[in-house]
Amino acid sequence: MYLIQILLPCADNSGVPFPIEEFERLKQGLATEFDGVTAFLQAPAEGLWKRGSNNSHDDIVVFEVMTEKLDRALWADRRAELEERFRQERVIIRHMSIGLI
Repeated sequence: MYLIQILLPCADNSGVPFPIEEFERLKQGLATEFDGVTAFLQAPAEGLWKRGSNNSHDDIVVFEVMTEKLDRALWADRRAELEERFRQERVIIRHMSIGLI
């Protein structure tokens, strides 16, 4: 079993917040495709990373789904679509093996 996490910024690179409807649309699509989704939308996490000699900052939301099979090509395509949709150089999608109790 795999846990897939999608990290998305709350706003574009100029600071304009994305409409909540964009996140809701993604949430509904993931819920339909994977029979469930966890979306951390209300209390955004803070992302901080180093870019050259400067630090960059984003408030982010996180979506999680569980799946039996990891289809890397599907997730690479989804990442490219989300990068375009959310106007980002790079969207982070990560996975980890998990077990259920």
